[in-house]
Amino acid sequence: MFDIKWIRENADAFDQALAKRGYEASSAKLIALDDSRRSHITKLQEAQERRNAASKEIGKAKGSGDEARAQELIDEVAQIKTFIQSGEEEERKLVAGLEEAMAVIPNLPHGDVPVGEDENDNVLLKTHGEKPVFTFNEAPKEHYELGEELGDMDFATAAKLSGSRFVVLKGQIARLERALGQFMIDLHTSEHGYTEVSPPLLVTSEPLFGTSQLPKFEEDQFKTTTGHYLIPTAEVPLTNLVAGEILAEDQLPLRVTALTYCFRSEAGSAGRDTRGMLRQHQFQKCELVSVTKPEESLNELERMLGCAEKILQKLGLHYRVMTLCTGDMGFGARKTYDIEVWLPGQDTYREISSCSVCGDFQARRMNARFRPAESKQLGHVHTLNGSGIAVGRALIAVMENYQNADGSVTVPDVLRPYMGGLEKIG
Repeated sequence: MFDIKWIRENADAFDQALAKRGYEASSAKLIALDDSRRSHITKLQEAQERRNAASKEIGKAKGSGDEARAQELIDEVAQIKTFIQSGEEEERKLVAGLEEAMAVIPNLPHGDVPVGEDENDNVLLKTHGEKPVFTFNEAPKEHYELGEELGDMDFATAAKLSGSRFVVLKGQIARLERALGQFMIDLHTSEHGYTEVSPPLLVTSEPLFGTSQLPKFEEDQFKTTTGHYLIPTAEVPLTNLVAGEILAEDQLPLRVTALTYCFRSEAGSAGRDTRGMLRQHQFQKCELVSVTKPEESLNELERMLGCAEKILQKLGLHYRVMTLCTGDMGFGARKTYDIEVWLPGQDTYREISSCSVCGDFQARRMNARFRPAESKQLGHVHTLNGSGIAVGRALIAVMENYQNADGSVTVPDVLRPYMGGLEKIG
């Protein structure tokens, strides 16, 4: 969400930034809607002033015995009252129309974000580690081949229970998934300074609007018959912990994390990644959320990226970090880094974490503010979110990178305490 006053004062810059994201110029439309709102408010104010003046004139007319004039004024006041009542409803409609128009416009990219159309224009920032070298002659298997041969990854039964894009994990693979999630949440809380939160998995529409999943991405959400939505990511409840709040400056930065299930309809991904666990309707993710002062948010993005990277480094996985271009960033992001892990079974890199700074975009939608220590004027906080990391994709990466010739999977050293000392699945 944007400040219409800022758009008025920076119309060209606003349109140019939108153009970088592939959106048409919108400042003229928004300013016209605001002009209509402001003009109508002026008419209402003038009507209220005239009503007050006419009410005083009624008393004077009656005091002088001019009943005819008094009646004229009474009729005028009644007409003005009717106009004001209908005008207030019209004002609400004009305000809602402006807000609805702004609600579907994406965040403006930061100045150093590369301009591009899609993922092909993303820019490599860095790589870490080396691709694994396998001693066996056959090509590395994909995770679903390994899982099905081990008997602990069952897509057929999941389809019988829930349809496509679900999986039943059993035995040692189920334990490995649990170990990964526990390892992530433990690292972020013990070493990275995040506070663990166990949030609701069902939210109302307001939190989804606050983090900009609504109204733009309604079709991607799972909505219940009670009007609640299953969370698409823990970013939604975690970020909205500060919705409507005024924080003290010394409460910032606020860093929280949660290990939760997430639910996405994947409405726009028909036919993509239909095999295996890469794109599921239900999955686990360890989410990182930071709330900061404006001047600290870009540094916090680098810090958050480092926290997510540390998970992969401790797991011994090769990955690269990409700076997303303007055409590939999420709707609410100003700048985004994607971490892409190497999957030898697919012979390619796949996203496993995305870390974004949103500036005050979400804070304005949530009305989340802070009180600077040296100023009486309130300011909007800045928000950031990142995957720290996607548990299902981490499971895929571990299975494919640590596979052995006999189809077994070596358990990374850092996970063995969570696996009762188990060194190998097979």
